[in-house]
Amino acid sequence: MMKDKAGGFAAKHPGRVPDPLLAEAVREGARDGSYPCAAAEDLARRLGVPLSEVGVTLDLLEIRIGRCQLGLFGRLDRPRKDRPVAPDLEEAIQTALEGGRLTCAAAWAVAAACRVSRREVGEACESLGIKIKACQLGAF
Repeated sequence: MMKDKAGGFAAKHPGRVPDPLLAEAVREGARDGSYPCAAAEDLARRLGVPLSEVGVTLDLLEIRIGRCQLGLFGRLDRPRKDRPVAPDLEEAIQTALEGGRLTCAAAWAVAAACRVSRREVGEACESLGIKIKACQLGAF
């Protein structure tokens, strides 16, 4: 995720302040200025808050989102673009498209329905030339 031109991630949320409990939990889990996507998902589930609220808190604390579960950013290893896509997976992705793109939430749902990893859905989208949009944490 790139920093906002106005000075940082927090600039995307003028006037917002993080919930103290959520902010404390995020700070405890952050390493080297980054917080993994999967950890954010787990935190949201444990605290009963929307994933988007964890994303806003990360922005307000100027902590980067790392290790996208779809393999889109924050990973040292890049998604494989040359991998063949199973017909059932391709069909599930094509069915879930909105305006020619797949939302992050839809990608997670496809992964669950097809019993594949989220990373595999990200790689399939790369191979098919499909862009993923609307990160549930607000990164893109």
